[in-house]
Amino acid sequence: MNTHLPIPSKSPLHHRPAEDAEQPPPQQVVGAPNGVAEGVPSSVRPDPHADDGRRPVAWLHIVAPPSYGAAPSVRSRCSCGRDLFAAGRARALALIADHAQHRTVCSRLTPRREEAA
Repeated sequence: MNTHLPIPSKSPLHHRPAEDAEQPPPQQVVGAPNGVAEGVPSSVRPDPHADDGRRPVAWLHIVAPPSYGAAPSVRSRCSCGRDLFAAGRARALALIADHAQHRTVCSRLTPRREEAA
């Protein structure tokens, strides 16, 4: 008959249970709740990422490569369906000016005036 002997552990054989361990004396709590840093307001602040109702309507994306002789490019987009692209310095400058003009006349960007009856 084989009998296995228990393997000795590295921990002490006679240790006190957790409930017998010495507890620190209770401390008197005064002031802010535990976990609140000193000088930090504890009031709830509004969410900085709250939706304020604004949406992007017109975009102008300009790419101007830093190397000499590389041609800049521009893309003008609007939620009304406008999507124009230009490459080269002269055409890019013309599209930038056209985009600025479009922003003044686009029905999605300018408030509608009610017709006087």
